[in-house]
Amino acid sequence: MRLFVGLPLTNTLVEELKATLARLRSKDDSLRWTAPESWHITLQFLGSVSRDQFECILARLHEVHRPFVPIRIDALDLFDRAGVLIARVRSSQELVSLERHIVAATALCGFDPESRPYHPHITLARSKGRDGRRSLQRLRSRLLRPIEFNACSAEEFLLYESIATPTGSRYEVRERFPLFPAR
Repeated sequence: MRLFVGLPLTNTLVEELKATLARLRSKDDSLRWTAPESWHITLQFLGSVSRDQFECILARLHEVHRPFVPIRIDALDLFDRAGVLIARVRSSQELVSLERHIVAATALCGFDPESRPYHPHITLARSKGRDGRRSLQRLRSRLLRPIEFNACSAEEFLLYESIATPTGSRYEVRERFPLFPAR
């Protein structure tokens, strides 16, 4: 199993993103747009795991008790080198704390923390070859206008399995972990 831990998006935020992307998309843009049902904010990518590691991950993540996480999209942006259109998520104390607690929990199961800094985001589209990269560059000029998204809160985090298919990865929820209202 290939696993990762992430925050699901609220229905309201998904609808706002869908409406925004509908204005940006074009038929011949050479981009592979991600499906709204796959949108999430990754907290930790785990990769391939054994059955024993899976059981350990479940046990350790059930020990993570953190408050609801405020979610606010700052802007749409590009990861140029990767050829990816993203929604940048504002980093909050609650989000960073949750990410650190998850990384600490999975370390007990043999997983190493990411060496790069944590940049919360939602992947919206990927380029397909040179034409896709050109499409992303054309899209950049349309991203300069600020877009306002409503704030929301994540009330749970999820353990997802990433399943490779000919049309891209499909994500299935393997376990849900509740977050709690702040005291």
